[in-house]
Amino acid sequence: MKKKMLIGLAVLAMAGGGAALALDSTAQERPAAAVAQAQTTFAIQNMTCATCPITVKKAMEGVAGVSAVSVDFNAKTARATYDPRRTNAAAIAAASTNAGYPARAVNN
Repeated sequence: MKKKMLIGLAVLAMAGGGAALALDSTAQERPAAAVAQAQTTFAIQNMTCATCPITVKKAMEGVAGVSAVSVDFNAKTARATYDPRRTNAAAIAAASTNAGYPARAVNN
Protein backbone atom coordinates (compact mmCIF):
# COMPACT_ATOMS: atom_id res chain seq x y z
CA MET A 1 0.00 0.00 0.00
CA LYS A 2 2.82 2.42 0.87
CA LYS A 3 4.46 1.62 -2.46
CA LYS A 4 1.30 2.58 -4.39
CA MET A 5 0.99 5.77 -2.36
CA LEU A 6 4.60 6.76 -3.06
CA ILE A 7 4.18 6.05 -6.76
CA GLY A 8 0.99 8.14 -6.81
CA LEU A 9 2.74 11.04 -5.06
CA ALA A 10 5.67 10.80 -7.47
CA VAL A 11 3.31 10.95 -10.45
CA LEU A 12 1.52 13.98 -9.00
CA ALA A 13 4.81 15.71 -8.26
CA MET A 14 6.03 15.11 -11.80
CA ALA A 15 2.75 16.30 -13.28
CA GLY A 16 2.92 19.46 -11.18
CA GLY A 17 6.51 20.07 -12.26
CA GLY A 18 5.50 19.66 -15.88
CA ALA A 19 2.75 22.25 -15.44
CA ALA A 20 5.23 24.63 -13.85
CA LEU A 21 7.63 24.13 -16.76
CA ALA A 22 4.82 24.74 -19.23
CA LEU A 23 3.97 28.00 -17.49
CA ASP A 24 7.61 29.09 -17.49
CA SER A 25 8.03 28.34 -21.20
CA THR A 26 4.99 30.41 -22.15
CA ALA A 27 6.28 33.30 -20.07
CA GLN A 28 9.60 33.15 -21.92
CA GLU A 29 7.91 33.23 -25.32
CA ARG A 30 6.73 36.80 -24.82
CA PRO A 31 9.16 39.13 -26.54
CA ALA A 32 11.11 41.40 -24.24
CA ALA A 33 11.15 45.10 -25.01
CA ALA A 34 13.91 45.60 -27.55
CA VAL A 35 16.68 47.90 -26.43
CA ALA A 36 17.86 50.04 -29.31
CA GLN A 37 21.65 49.88 -29.50
CA ALA A 38 23.84 52.43 -31.22
CA GLN A 39 27.29 51.82 -32.67
CA THR A 40 30.02 54.36 -33.20
CA THR A 41 33.50 53.97 -34.64
CA PHE A 42 36.27 56.05 -33.11
CA ALA A 43 39.68 57.03 -34.44
CA ILE A 44 42.18 56.39 -31.63
CA GLN A 45 45.53 58.17 -31.23
CA ASN A 46 48.67 57.09 -29.36
CA MET A 47 48.23 53.33 -29.76
CA THR A 48 51.79 52.13 -30.19
CA CYS A 49 51.96 48.67 -28.62
CA ALA A 50 49.96 45.47 -28.23
CA THR A 51 48.63 46.43 -24.78
CA CYS A 52 47.24 49.81 -25.87
CA PRO A 53 44.02 48.29 -27.29
CA ILE A 54 43.41 46.56 -23.95
CA THR A 55 43.53 49.89 -22.12
CA VAL A 56 41.24 51.56 -24.69
CA LYS A 57 38.75 48.68 -24.51
CA LYS A 58 38.65 48.70 -20.69
CA ALA A 59 38.23 52.48 -20.59
CA MET A 60 35.35 52.46 -23.06
CA GLU A 61 33.65 49.43 -21.48
CA GLY A 62 33.81 51.26 -18.15
CA VAL A 63 31.23 53.77 -19.38
CA ALA A 64 27.73 52.92 -18.13
CA GLY A 65 25.60 51.79 -21.06
CA VAL A 66 28.44 50.41 -23.20
CA SER A 67 27.78 46.74 -23.98
CA ALA A 68 30.70 45.91 -26.31
CA VAL A 69 33.92 47.37 -27.64
CA SER A 70 36.23 46.02 -30.32
CA VAL A 71 39.58 47.65 -31.02
CA ASP A 72 41.53 47.34 -34.27
CA PHE A 73 45.16 48.10 -33.48
CA ASN A 74 46.27 48.20 -37.13
CA ALA A 75 43.51 50.60 -38.21
CA LYS A 76 43.82 52.59 -34.95
CA THR A 77 40.05 52.44 -34.45
CA ALA A 78 37.56 51.21 -31.89
CA ARG A 79 33.90 50.34 -32.38
CA ALA A 80 31.57 50.68 -29.41
CA THR A 81 28.04 49.33 -29.06
CA TYR A 82 26.00 51.17 -26.46
CA ASP A 83 22.57 52.13 -25.19
CA PRO A 84 22.01 55.74 -26.37
CA ARG A 85 19.55 56.30 -23.52
CA ARG A 86 22.40 55.83 -21.04
CA THR A 87 25.44 57.31 -22.76
CA ASN A 88 26.69 58.92 -25.96
CA ALA A 89 29.70 58.93 -28.26
CA ALA A 90 31.23 61.97 -26.56
CA ALA A 91 31.28 60.23 -23.16
CA ILE A 92 32.86 57.11 -24.65
CA ALA A 93 35.50 59.17 -26.48
CA ALA A 94 36.22 61.07 -23.25
CA ALA A 95 36.83 57.79 -21.39
CA SER A 96 39.46 56.76 -23.93
CA THR A 97 41.00 60.24 -23.94
CA ASN A 98 41.19 60.23 -20.14
CA ALA A 99 43.03 56.90 -20.33
CA GLY A 100 45.70 58.53 -22.53
CA TYR A 101 44.33 57.59 -25.94
CA PRO A 102 42.55 60.56 -27.53
CA ALA A 103 39.49 59.39 -29.44
CA ARG A 104 37.10 61.05 -31.84
CA ALA A 105 33.97 59.66 -33.42
CA VAL A 106 34.33 59.06 -37.15
CA ASN A 107 30.73 57.96 -37.76
CA ASN A 108 27.43 57.55 -35.92
